[in-house]
Amino acid sequence: MTIAHNHLRDDRTYPFDARGIAKRFRHAAIFGALDALTPGEAMDFRNDHDPIPLLQQMEQHYGHQVAIEYLERNAAGVLIRFTRRPA
Repeated sequence: MTIAHNHLRDDRTYPFDARGIAKRFRHAAIFGALDALTPGEAMDFRNDHDPIPLLQQMEQHYGHQVAIEYLERNAAGVLIRFTRRPA
């Protein structure tokens, strides 16, 4: 018997805390998580600094397929919502 697991939250938004990921793996982990999102799903990304180079890489890679919205931006870090748009 196969049991399917549905990990969708009701709001279709998933937390991603980059602060616990080794810096050398962060970008790969973030891009992997973004690739796993389906249109309409979002990822709330928390980091200890404003990731300007990462955002530039995302724009080059995804273009307008990922919307970026700052939810928090202060000295302690950032919380950014990445939402996957339809292709």
